[in-house]
Amino acid sequence: MSVPSTTPRPAVEPSIWPRLEPLLPQVTKPIQYVGGELGAVVKGWDEVVVRWALMYPDAYEVGLPNQGVQILYEVLNELPDVLAERTYAVWPDLEKLMRAHGVPQFTVDAHRSVRDFDVFGVSFSTELGYTNLLTAIDLAGIPLLAADRTDADPVIVAGGHAAFNPEPIADFVDAAVLGDGEEAVLEITAIVREWKAEGSPGGRDELLLRLARTESVYVPRFYDVDYLPDGRIQRVVPNRADVPFRVHKRTTMDLDAWPYPKKPLVPLAETVHERYAVEIFRGCTRGCRFCQAGMITRPVRERSITTVGQMVQQGLEFSGFHEVGLLSLSSADHSEIGDMCSGLAEQYAGTNVSLSLPSTRVDAFNIDLAQELSRNGRRTGLTFAPEGGSERIRKVINKMVSKEDLIRTVVTAYTNGWRQVKLYFMCGLPTETDADVLEIADMAHEVIRAGRAATGSKDIRCTVSIGGFVPKPHTPFQWAAMERPEVIDHRLRLLKQAINADRSLGRAIGFRYHDGEPSLIEGLLSRGDRRVGAVIRRVWENGGRFDGWSEHFSYQRWVDAAAEVLPAFGVDLDWYTTRQRDELEVLPWDHLDSGLDKDWLWQDWQDSLSEYEQDDCRWTPCFDCGVCPSMDTEIQIGPTGRKLLPLTPVNGAGLRIPAPTPQ
Repeated sequence: MSVPSTTPRPAVEPSIWPRLEPLLPQVTKPIQYVGGELGAVVKGWDEVVVRWALMYPDAYEVGLPNQGVQILYEVLNELPDVLAERTYAVWPDLEKLMRAHGVPQFTVDAHRSVRDFDVFGVSFSTELGYTNLLTAIDLAGIPLLAADRTDADPVIVAGGHAAFNPEPIADFVDAAVLGDGEEAVLEITAIVREWKAEGSPGGRDELLLRLARTESVYVPRFYDVDYLPDGRIQRVVPNRADVPFRVHKRTTMDLDAWPYPKKPLVPLAETVHERYAVEIFRGCTRGCRFCQAGMITRPVRERSITTVGQMVQQGLEFSGFHEVGLLSLSSADHSEIGDMCSGLAEQYAGTNVSLSLPSTRVDAFNIDLAQELSRNGRRTGLTFAPEGGSERIRKVINKMVSKEDLIRTVVTAYTNGWRQVKLYFMCGLPTETDADVLEIADMAHEVIRAGRAATGSKDIRCTVSIGGFVPKPHTPFQWAAMERPEVIDHRLRLLKQAINADRSLGRAIGFRYHDGEPSLIEGLLSRGDRRVGAVIRRVWENGGRFDGWSEHFSYQRWVDAAAEVLPAFGVDLDWYTTRQRDELEVLPWDHLDSGLDKDWLWQDWQDSLSEYEQDDCRWTPCFDCGVCPSMDTEIQIGPTGRKLLPLTPVNGAGLRIPAPTPQ
C-alpha cells in the first residue's frame, strides 16, 4: 500500500470569481454558476476550522433541489467553526472554457476552489453520475486516484443510495458513508477538527484510519479484494488489524430532532423542483423486492404531525414557495396523513399554496386525501406506480396492487377534478414475459374507459411511463439476471402497438419510456466491483459526461470501454449484467452492512420466484429481515393522536391571525 506524501496545502485563493466571470457570457444558463440564492450561506474562510464542499454530481437544475445535500449544508453551517459550500457539475461548454483558462472546479457560494476544502462530500442517488465525479475531481486539480493524493488534497467522501456499493468508484473516493448523513457528517467533522487541532499527526493516512475506526465510514484503501479464477470474488478483507471487517450503515432515529431544511435554498435559475419539501417519514417496509431505497432505509421512522406543521410554516415563510411536497418513499402511508393534509389544507385555505404527494401508492390513496390535495383548486400532478403490468408479475415483485385497486384509485382522482394521471411501470423484471408487459395496455385502456364513464367527459388522459428494471445491491433481486436491451426494446414496441390498437382510447394515453441500453449500463455500475472503475475511467477519458441525460449518454461508448478493459480481468459486460448469481457467491458489497440479513434476502428472492407475497411488517409480526436487532433500531410510527394545530393560520389576504395559546 502506497503512503501519500505530506505535501503542505498551497495558499488559498480567496475567490476564483474574477477568473470565472469573464467566461460566463459565453455559456448557456450562466445564472446557475453565480450563487447568492436565498438560503445560501457564506462564511469567512479563516473564521472556521473545518471546511466542507458538498456536491450533487449533476447540473444545478437537478442538484440544487436535492434534499440530502440541502440538509447537510444546513446542519454543517449551523456549527460556528465549520463552513459548507456547494458545487455542481458544470456543463461541457463551461468545462471546455475552464480547462482553457485554468479555472478550477468551484463552489457557487463563495467561488472557492474545491481543492482548498478539507472534505469533498459527494451524494449519489444514481450511479450514472460517476463520470461527473471524475470531471469535478480533475477540474479541481485533485489527483484522480485516491492512492495518488497528498495532504494538500481534500478527503473525498461518497454518500447517498449508490454509496451502499461504492466499489466501482473505490479507486476515486477516499471514503464512503452508508445510510443517513445528519449525524455522520457531524462525526466526521469532529474527527477532522480533532486531527487538525493535534497538528495533523500521521497525515492523510492517519485521518482516514480514524474515520475507518468508527466502523461506519468505509475506507476502500484499507481493504483488499481477492478473486477466484472464474472472475468471482473470493473475499474482501482488511489489510490492517485496526479496521473493522464490516462497515455499518448510519440510522438517524428521531427525525423530530432534525427538522431540516429550516431555510431551504431558493433557486435563481429554473430547477426540476421548486417547492418546499418536508420529509414526513423515512424508510419503508412494504417490501417491494426491486426497491433498494425501501430496503436500505429501514426501519420506518415517522416525523410527528406537529413537527411537519412547524416545518411547513417556517419553510414557506422563509422561501416564499407556493407548493409543499410531503416527501417519503410512500407518503400516503404515514399513519396520520389524513390529519396532516386536512390540517395543512385548512391552514392555507384561500392562499395559493398547494400540497403534493410526489410518491403515492395506489392502495393508500382515497377520496378524503384527494379532496384535501385539491381543496384550493390547484392540483399538482398525480403519479401512481403499479410497477408491473400483470397480477402475476406484481406478485413476483411484491407490489400488492390489483387492477381493481388501480381503476378505483384513478377514478377517485378523475372525479375530484384531476384530468391527467401518470402510471409508472418497469420492463425487464425477473420472470417477465411479453404477455406481462402487454397487460399494461389493457390496464391503461380500462383507466380511460372508467374515467370517461365516471366523469361523463372525454377530457381524460393518462401517461404510461416505463423504466428499465435494474437489480440493486441489498435487495432480494441482487442475484437476478438483467434482460438484454434488445428484449426490452422489443417488448416496448409491442406495448406501444397494443396501446394504439384502439385509436379512440390510444389517443388519450401518452407513452414515455427509457430504452434498455441506459438500464444495462446502470446495472453494470450498480452491481460492479473495483474492476469496473477502469471502465468508468475509460468512458470519462473518451468524453463521457452527464450519463443520466439521454442527449449526452452514449451506449456505444460504454460498450466499447467495457470491451477494451474487462477482458484483462477475465470478465465482460454480460458477466456483470445478464448473469444470474448463485446463493454462495461473494457479492462486492457483502462487507458493507445495510442491516439486512443476506439469508433473509435470499429467501425473499426464492419467494419471488414462487410468486409468494410478503406482508408489511409495520402491521404484522416481524419477518426477521435483520435490521432492527442488528442496527439497534425499531419502527417508529404513530398515530400520536395530535392534530396539526396550534399553528398560525393564514387567511386569504395573507395576514397572520394569532393562534390561541395552547393549554
